[in-house]
Amino acid sequence: MHPYAWLEQSLTTIHRADWYRSVQSIHGNSGATVMLSGREVINFASNDYLGLAGDERLIQVATTAIQNLGTGSTGSRLLSGHRELHADLEMAIASLKQTEDALVFSSGYLANLGAITAVVGKRDIIFSDEYNHSSLKGGPILSGAEVIEYPHGNVTVLKSKLQELRHHYRRCLIITDSVFSMDGDLCPIPALLDVADEFNCMLLVDEAHATGVLGETGAGCVEYFGCTHRQLIQVGTLSKALGSLGGYVAGSQNLIDFLRNRAPTWIYTTALSPGDTAAALEAIKIVKEESTRRNQLWRNVNYLKDLMLSPKPSLEILPSESAIICFQVASAAEALKIGNYLKSSGIFAPAIRPPTVPTSRIRISLMATHEASHIEKLVEVLKNFN
Repeated sequence: MHPYAWLEQSLTTIHRADWYRSVQSIHGNSGATVMLSGREVINFASNDYLGLAGDERLIQVATTAIQNLGTGSTGSRLLSGHRELHADLEMAIASLKQTEDALVFSSGYLANLGAITAVVGKRDIIFSDEYNHSSLKGGPILSGAEVIEYPHGNVTVLKSKLQELRHHYRRCLIITDSVFSMDGDLCPIPALLDVADEFNCMLLVDEAHATGVLGETGAGCVEYFGCTHRQLIQVGTLSKALGSLGGYVAGSQNLIDFLRNRAPTWIYTTALSPGDTAAALEAIKIVKEESTRRNQLWRNVNYLKDLMLSPKPSLEILPSESAIICFQVASAAEALKIGNYLKSSGIFAPAIRPPTVPTSRIRISLMATHEASHIEKLVEVLKNFN
């Protein structure tokens, strides 16, 4: 058999399971509405929660940075890639997250992989929530540590597993999303911190979908739960509510200094570009100064939930405490059917299917820039589906 013949067979299997994916090109600027296949649709598929990706202030500072510093950083931070702008952004992240220091990576995915592989190895064990993001699953595999998944959000089972296994290993790392991106619920950070303290574990929390959104100042779930004074590893992204690109790790001075010397995805990767760095820095400034955006986002979230209460749609709404609202459906084929129906009705909310999630669903992301009429149309279209 030809050595690449298996590819066609695998693609056939993917098609048969209704798991096949392809890109959909959005034209023009991203926002509450976008141009898709030559038609304007309401955008409920974006992670741009505060509507900053198209904000003129971010565009302007990014343009100025490119004009002054070029389009690329041209090297890793430890060689030729470091700019004062990177240090300014790290100081701003640490200030927002209320930590001693922070380190900027070229993506949130790389931040997770770099942090996890640096702090644990073959003599260690990782406990991971079963619903964690792909980067929180890939990092443990690369680390070489023993990996144990615990049932989603179940601290009781986690504690039982720690009692059974913790003493066999040198270091222990508990990892979890703070906002679960395909469900919208939150992890129990206070309880996880208590368990981590009891069993001498580190805790890594991915704040990707919480940064800029949750907490009194938009610092994320750690702030939302009142845990900023407790030691843990906070990872996040600059590409969602902050409207740019890149990722970060925030924590103690010792943690960040260690990662500068041991995180492979930071050491061996070209530094974040000047334009992206400047845009993220401006976004953090806006998050800290303009709570009105965050307040409007939560008004939109609550308005959607209120409209969905009476009469309730036939679709099952998964529990959510974030700007992510998911409707669970019976199969991948059904999810595709609903996604196509929404698109034909002027709503962009693609189907989410395995293996991304264990069960298929329609995922709705709210933005601060959504108008009441956008939300009302979404609800009307959903309730008319049969």
